[in-house]
Amino acid sequence: MKPHQLARWGNHLLLAATALFMLAPLLVVVLVSFSNSSVFNLPGLQPGNWSLRWYDAMWRKDGLGATLTLSVGVALASTAAALLLGTLCAVAIEQGRFRGREALLAFLVSPLLMPGLVIGVALLQALREIGLRDVFWALLVGHIVITLPYVTRTVHASLALFDMRLIEAAQTLGLSKPRAFANVMVPALAPAFLTSGLFAFLASMDNYPISIFLTDARNKTLPIEILRYLEESPDPTIAAISSCLILLAIVVLFAAERMVGMRRLAQF
Repeated sequence: MKPHQLARWGNHLLLAATALFMLAPLLVVVLVSFSNSSVFNLPGLQPGNWSLRWYDAMWRKDGLGATLTLSVGVALASTAAALLLGTLCAVAIEQGRFRGREALLAFLVSPLLMPGLVIGVALLQALREIGLRDVFWALLVGHIVITLPYVTRTVHASLALFDMRLIEAAQTLGLSKPRAFANVMVPALAPAFLTSGLFAFLASMDNYPISIFLTDARNKTLPIEILRYLEESPDPTIAAISSCLILLAIVVLFAAERMVGMRRLAQF
């Protein structure tokens, strides 16, 4: 075998080993969720060791329905708000002619670099000062803060490749500026919107360090509720819930691939 063929096979093996190393914990969680054991064990090869009992028990978990409704509602609302605000910020930074544009972009992206606990404590104090105590709205504000950087950074990077003269051309053909943006820029940047929206939604659904400061005893997001299950009644039901979240991510990625293609998504 020639040296370049050996190098190619070596790269393929390294890539496969890396992918297996990263996916192995997820595979273990999924396998545990199908175990018939009452503790966290991998199911054996015997048919009786496999069961759907923990998926059935998952739906009977106390408070799971309300928790899931709150988490999905906050994730959808924060993602929609982040897409709108992040796009406006990205357009302003890319097209604006003012000092400090790079500093402003760094400020908008800074929540990704700061510890979540610091942001959570700061948001808790700020929201208390203005009298905002409703859990949903407090979580919405907090999750917009952590999802906005994904949208701003991704859309700003894609705007650098977009020719704004197309907007001017559309205006000369009779479209108003808002319609020109909607009919020309939005379709061209659809992969960026989809990618940033996907990451924003998943970041909101999985957030724990900020949400823990903004919830109360009656209103909890899914990660906080899973932690409560671990403390009070640890059993493979938690693995079943986690497997459903893994399936959700796979479905979202599959839908994104069907709509715009994984290659275009990877570009952003």
